[in-house]
Amino acid sequence: MNLLGFTSGRTATGERQPNVLAAVPSLKLSILTGGFGFCLASVCVFATVAFAERWMYNRLGLSGAYFAWTALYILLGGGVLGVLVVGPWRLPRFYLLFSLAFFAYAAAWVSAYFLLSGVIGEWVGSLAGSILMCSVLAAGFGVMRSTLSLSVVMFVANSVGYFLGSAFNNSIQGKIGMLLWGAAYGLCFGFGLGAVLHLAQTRRESRLR
Repeated sequence: MNLLGFTSGRTATGERQPNVLAAVPSLKLSILTGGFGFCLASVCVFATVAFAERWMYNRLGLSGAYFAWTALYILLGGGVLGVLVVGPWRLPRFYLLFSLAFFAYAAAWVSAYFLLSGVIGEWVGSLAGSILMCSVLAAGFGVMRSTLSLSVVMFVANSVGYFLGSAFNNSIQGKIGMLLWGAAYGLCFGFGLGAVLHLAQTRRESRLR
């Protein structure tokens, strides 16, 4: 399945041919770029929670605030992670793919959290969100058979970052605690996304060869 054209290209005559994927960043580079880049993006998003949460709730409402935070993650995170993707028109296409994937993740997480509440809702949200996100990414890169393994990587990274950050926030509290939560969550989540993007692209390359 080729959701957004990441799997193959066209020749000048219109015939389809495999893309050259030799420039796929290494696993180490993907993890580090994803982790530290998404960490910065996450701190920016959590800063709006730390300093403007009440204002956002009053002006945008609960659903509007969550939509704004999701949009910020997509805008900032997509730009950072896009450098890890190879192929023609990589950034515009990846922004669209990442928007679909992260929105699916956010919708699943928020739904689970508000329906189940508490720690159970957080764990279910992490699991469901990771599966939906990786399903979209796997479809986009044409590696649907890798959905389960990608989801496991994402679930572990997502859960470690979220609950570690939550522990920081509970211990320190206040604005500093919230920023540390954002940093821990973004770092681990980004590690997971970097690994997922590397694995998806290298497995696509192997399949094409």
